[in-house]
Amino acid sequence: MKFTQLILIPVLLFFVSSISYGRHAAIVIDADNGSILHELEANQLWFPASLTKVMTLYMTFDALKEGQLGLQDVLTASSHAARQPNSKLGLRQGEKLTVRDAILAVITRSANDAAVVLGEELGGTEENFGAMMTAKAHSLGMSSSRFMNATGLPNDLQVTTSRDLAVLAWRIQRDFPVYYQFFSAQSFDYKGATLRSINAFVKNYPGAEGMKTGFTCGSGYNLMASAHQNGHRLIGVVLGGKTSKERYQLMTQIMDASFAKSFSTDPSRDIYSIETGSITPPPYQLDCGSHRATSNLLAQGDGIKKHINHARHAKRVQHHIKRVSKAKNTKRTSRVSKNKSATKTRKVSKTKTAAKTKSARKSRKTIKAKTAPKTKSVSTTRKTNS
Repeated sequence: MKFTQLILIPVLLFFVSSISYGRHAAIVIDADNGSILHELEANQLWFPASLTKVMTLYMTFDALKEGQLGLQDVLTASSHAARQPNSKLGLRQGEKLTVRDAILAVITRSANDAAVVLGEELGGTEENFGAMMTAKAHSLGMSSSRFMNATGLPNDLQVTTSRDLAVLAWRIQRDFPVYYQFFSAQSFDYKGATLRSINAFVKNYPGAEGMKTGFTCGSGYNLMASAHQNGHRLIGVVLGGKTSKERYQLMTQIMDASFAKSFSTDPSRDIYSIETGSITPPPYQLDCGSHRATSNLLAQGDGIKKHINHARHAKRVQHHIKRVSKAKNTKRTSRVSKNKSATKTRKVSKTKTAAKTKSARKSRKTIKAKTAPKTKSVSTTRKTNS
């Protein structure tokens, strides 16, 4: 009896501590195989807030990988980007920054203006970029996600789930291991100043590797995180913390328990096995901001249908951009090759001309050498005859 009580006490304590928090959604997966270690309302629709920017970064990393962008490419802030609310870098219209600085500003400072600059560079307009994000998300298996902007600023149609965001984090690690390292940045230098990360999890949790914080009144305090301990890498997502401190406490709790393997696991249950397609509207977490009630999403069918059609069009535009980029690269390579060939031809021609000139000089010298003795002989004969 006492032995049973000893086992039940920590379980009950954990249960009590977990229900002391308000409503939230959460998931933890093993980054090696995608198996689920913990989940709570993982398929519940939620406002992503600034975790949207991780999707913006996925699109950016994809463009870097495809050669459409370079880390040192210079981007220009539009008037729309410059008008973004906090948090932001404070870019003015026409101000320039590199792709690398924009990425670091998004990760460390959650800069809305930098995210829009990246979105407009890739999509032409932020609206078009949002549709491209949605199309890409669905291709990754994030079937419950819909993106309307590059930042995560409030929009009733912009929704996701903790499960979808775990898929996104997992795919970033797998698809872009080189660029994934940006998420561990704790600061970056910009305009002579050192800007420090606002993500306390990266600074304080043992083995933390990243990734991103988020907040709006509708979403509450969100956190996407990854950490590596004792040869294991985990990915966690918490949506809906009532305070910033609470989201970190929730993440620490579920990460610690998952590393300790306190949760029962089913090897056959991985991130893609969770049922998707929830139509339950996202909760509005905090009593702040201007709340436009999110009614049943089915009542917004026309807007959703329009966005999906836009997403399909955006996908075609994205394929066109890739083809144009590929054609430009091919043309550039062809031009370089042609220039190299022309240079080589000129060098060969020059070498041949030099060789001919040298040969001609040698021939003249030979002729002159042969002629000289004859002239001398003729001269001697003349002298003798006289």
